[in-house]
Order: sequence, then C-alpha cells, then structure tokens
Amino acid sequence: MTTSDFATLGVAEPLLRALAAESYHTPTPIQAQAIPSLLAGRDVVGIAQTGTGKTAAFSLPILQRLAEVRIPLSPGSARALILAPTRELAIQIGEAIATYGRHLSLRHTVIFGGVGQDPQVKAMARGVDILVATPGRLLDLINQRHIRLDRTGVLVLDEADRMLDMGFIRDVRKIIATLPKQRQSLLFSATMPPDITRLAADMLTDPVRVEVTPAVVTVEAIEQRVFFVDAASKRALLNALLNDRELARVIVFTRTKHGANRVVEQLDKAGVVAEALHGNKSQSARQRALARFRSGDARVLVATDIAARGIDVDDVTHVINYELPNIPESYVHRVGRTARAGARGIALSFCDPSERTYLRDIEKLTRRPLAVMAGHPAMAAAAAAVASAPTSAPVDRRTPGASDHRRGTGGGPAAGAGRSANPASRSRSKSRYAG
Repeated sequence: MTTSDFATLGVAEPLLRALAAESYHTPTPIQAQAIPSLLAGRDVVGIAQTGTGKTAAFSLPILQRLAEVRIPLSPGSARALILAPTRELAIQIGEAIATYGRHLSLRHTVIFGGVGQDPQVKAMARGVDILVATPGRLLDLINQRHIRLDRTGVLVLDEADRMLDMGFIRDVRKIIATLPKQRQSLLFSATMPPDITRLAADMLTDPVRVEVTPAVVTVEAIEQRVFFVDAASKRALLNALLNDRELARVIVFTRTKHGANRVVEQLDKAGVVAEALHGNKSQSARQRALARFRSGDARVLVATDIAARGIDVDDVTHVINYELPNIPESYVHRVGRTARAGARGIALSFCDPSERTYLRDIEKLTRRPLAVMAGHPAMAAAAAAVASAPTSAPVDRRTPGASDHRRGTGGGPAAGAGRSANPASRSRSKSRYAG
C-alpha cells in the first residue's frame, strides 16, 4: 500500500499538526498498512523491526480513538495499555505519545521497575488514558491493588519476541488475564517464534497481519565482511582487530548473556575498555553501560540481540558479530547499528564451522553474499597469538555460547541505531577492509 500523507490514512487534524511540527509527512510502510485497520478497531499482528515506525503506527490510532470517545477516568485505571520489555523502550514510547498527543487533552504515564514506586502510584491514582508499562512492575502494582485493568479497552504488546527472551511471557499472560475479553489487541514482534505465535492466537481476534521486512534496504549501505575462523581463535581475532584504532566505537554481538560476559572479561585482560549489555543486567547497570559507551569512556559494547534492540547510540564505527545469530532477521538488526540515515557502516562477522548454516540463512534473507576476508593481517596475528598461547592454560573448545544457547540462557536487538564514523574515517576503513 502506497500512501503519500497521513491525512489520506484518516489521521485527525490535531495529530496531523503534531506530525507536521516534527516534519513527519510521509507514512512508513507499516504505518500505511496498520493505521486504517487500527482506526477501524481491528486487531493487528505486526511483523516489523524496530526503526520501521511502528510506535507511530499504533500510538496515532490509539490517541485518535481515545480522543473521539471521552469517558471519565477511574482511580487506578487505564483506558489503553502498552506493554514494553524494557524501561528504555517504555520511556521512548511515552515520549512519542506526548509528542503526537500534544494537542489532545489525554493523560498518560509510564511505569517501570528499578525505581521507587510511590511516584508511579501517585500518577495512577486518578487514572490515565494511556499507560505504558514494563510487565514486572505493572504486575506488582496490580497485585498491590494500585492498578486495575478491568476497564482497559486497548492492549498493545510491543517487541513480543524480546519479552519472550527476557522471560516476561508468563507475567504478560497474567496481565492479559486481568483485562476485559472485549478489547482491541495489537501485537508487534520482529520475529514469530512458536511461543509468540501461540500468544498471538490467544490474545488476538481475527487479526489483520501487517508485515514489513526491509532487510535488503537496511543492509545496502553497510560493508559486510566475514572471517572464517575456528571457535578457539575468535578471541585472538577480536583482539587483533581492535588493535586498529579506526575501530573507534564498536558493538560486539554474542548469542548469549554468558557469552557477552566472557567477551568483556577477555577484552578487559587485553586492556580494551568494554561494557556488557544483556537481560541479566539491572536497569541501572544497563543505563551505566550505555552512558559509558555513548560518552566514549567504553570503546566497546558487548551485547545480546534482545538487550541491544531499540538502543540509539551515535557514531558506531563497526559492528562485530562475534557469534552469528541463529535467527537471520537478528543479523539485520545487528548490522543496522552502524548505518543510519544514509550513512555508510562496516559489519564484520566471525563464522566458525558450526555456524555455516546460520551464514547461509543470513545470505538468503539479505540476498547478498558476505565478502570473505581471506589473508587479512588480523587473521595472521590471531593465528600467531593462538600458536604462542601457553599450552598449560585451560582451553574452552566449545563453540562460544553453544552450550549456554542449548540451555536457553540466550540474551537477546533496533529503533535507534548508531551512525557510522565521519566520512574520512569511513573511507579509510573501506580501504582497510575491502577484502
């Protein structure tokens, strides 16, 4: 569906004014597909990555429908509920609602864990039109009888696959059980693993399916290279690559939380300042890690897919896939951290023999083969480092993260993604990694 403006989609004038003030004039594909169905009151399941405009796709219709039908607010109640997996995403959604709804007299608030609950309880005392919440804190306040959802007519579950990876699905189901049976429900997810498919079937009624997969467009501006390397040599290869100072601000991706911690420990021993970002970190620890990475105090951020999704960090020069993702769509999320708004970026992937299938799936999705980095100086340096390592040192011969992945400890990714380095730096990097 091609639509040139929001008015054609049926968006009301107060919202159009707010959009114009933000210089938002042309709907994204997911907005063009979803908004008319949502304005008509239909349930929607949306398959879309962060960064496709899905927050506006669901928040604009919710704001419009709530403004059209005014009802008195009840203490502790919410007319619409938006569930988000992390504080960072919940805050972003809350900011978007404030921006789009600036000309509407609707009340909204955001609640999340990791902070005192008293201000949140006070904000809910009179009731709100829209509540944005993380599952854990919301369920806690429901159990304390500070929040009631028996009058909630709209439910949005955002980044459902991330909820799954962070262990929130049980809490989500408990929350859904407190909602009225008759409601409008929306579920958005970048991927649809079996548990999310079952959840969608349980919570949605005759949903409209909206799917946006901009994989090829997303990766066109990114130089993508692959190193074929055995698992035991990945550590030395990463260290060798980071000896190049043109890798100035780097996000390294692992499949598991434990794998992320291991990489941070190895980089610390090598004298590289790095921070880990994954689901086992507290909210305050994630905020500190991001702040240090943004400020440049930490040169490297080691992240799992789910923890990094939606994080906006500027000037990321390189993405390194220390372990290839087992879901090919996650690769697109990852590499998008280094190319935004037309900027160029560099993505380097390590592929050990056990990951060849993952690589084939990625190349099939993106319809673009990765350039093989054979004979790169870093490969020789890594081989030399492995050969000179003390034989008495214990060697972990597993594929990094493999056993943890089987045990289900995997962490988990992109609205926001960092832009690549300045043009001169990108030019130098291009010649260095041209293969």
